[in-house]
Amino acid sequence: MNPKIRLRPNVFLSLVCLLVVDTVITSTSAHDLSTVFLAFRLAEFVAGLWLLTPWWGRDDMLLFWCHFRCLVVSLGSVLLGLLITPGHAFAAQNTVSATGRLSGVIWPMVPTQVAQYAAVAAGLMVVLWLAHLLSGRLTLAGVTVAVVILLLTHTRTALAGLVAGILVAGLSVFTVNARVRKFFAAAAAATSIGVIFVAGVVTTWLARGENAQGLATLSGRTNYWALVLNQPRTRFQEIFGFGLSTTGIDGLPIDSSWLAAYMQEGIFGVVVCAMMLAWLLATAFFQPRGVRRALALFLLTYCTLASYTEVGFTDASTYLLHLTVVASLIAPLTRRVISPPSIRTAPNSSSNA
Repeated sequence: MNPKIRLRPNVFLSLVCLLVVDTVITSTSAHDLSTVFLAFRLAEFVAGLWLLTPWWGRDDMLLFWCHFRCLVVSLGSVLLGLLITPGHAFAAQNTVSATGRLSGVIWPMVPTQVAQYAAVAAGLMVVLWLAHLLSGRLTLAGVTVAVVILLLTHTRTALAGLVAGILVAGLSVFTVNARVRKFFAAAAAATSIGVIFVAGVVTTWLARGENAQGLATLSGRTNYWALVLNQPRTRFQEIFGFGLSTTGIDGLPIDSSWLAAYMQEGIFGVVVCAMMLAWLLATAFFQPRGVRRALALFLLTYCTLASYTEVGFTDASTYLLHLTVVASLIAPLTRRVISPPSIRTAPNSSSNA
C-alpha cells in the first residue's frame, strides 16, 4: 500500500507519537514484560497509521470507505453469530436483564465493543444518506439492523453518542442541505410522539434493571475511579504514569479514557489526549461545509462522549483509529496519491452535503 514509504506530515499523529514516547519511557522503568509488549504494540500501530497518511486528503475518501466497510463486516459477523448460536451470543456476559447483552461470537467482541461498531456504522450511514451518497433503501436497511444490534447490547453510552453525533453533524450542514432540515423536522415530530407513547419502555431500557444508586455511579464506575485518583504515586509516576496495562486497578476496570490516560501515562498523557481532540475539533470547525466535515464531526462527537465511560485514546484501539479517520477527512485535498490496484475505490464523494 505504501511501497516507497511516503509519509505525510501532520499534527495529529505527531501528538500521538508523544504518547508512544511516554509509554517507552515508562516501560523502561516498569520491569514488566506485559508493559513492554503493550508499548511495542502501540508503537507498531502508530507506525502503521503513519504509512497510511498518503491516503489522507483523497477526494474519494478511500481511507474512510475502507474503515466504514470494516465496521459493516464486523457487524455482519455479530449478526451471523446471533443467528447461528443465539444462546452463546447472549451468555458471554453477566446479564443485567432477562435476555442478557449481545456480544460477538464468531469474532470475540464484548457488548460495549459491538455497541460502538453498531452506533458508529449507523451514524455514518445516516450522514452519508443526508449527503446523497447512500440510497434511502440501503440506509434504512443498514440503520435498522445496526440499531437493533445496538439495542440488544443495552449500551447507553453508544446510544447517546449516536444521537449526539448525528445532531452535531446535521447542524454543521443544516443551512445548506434541505434534506437535513426535513430529517430534523421529521425526527422532532417522531420524538414528540415517542415520548407520549413509549416513554415507559425507553425508561426501562435505559435503567437496565439498576436502582438509583447504580445509575448515579454509572453502573459502579465512579467507585473504581476514586481508586485511580487515590493511588500512591511518585513525582515521576504522576507526570508519566505507570505504563500501559489492561486499563484496570486492583482487578477492577477503570472505564474512562481520561482516568486511564492518567493512570497509564500521567498528566502528560491527559494533556496530549486533550490536545489531540482540541486540534481535530478546531481544524474541523474551519473546514468548508460538506460531507467530509459532517463525517468528521460525527466521529469526533461520538469519541468525545464515549471517552467519559470507555477507554481507547492511549492504546492501540478502534477509538484511535476513528480519530485517525477524522484527521484524514479534514486534511487538505491532494491529487498525488497512492492508488493500490487491488483496492477498489468508492464513487467520487467530494460534493458538499
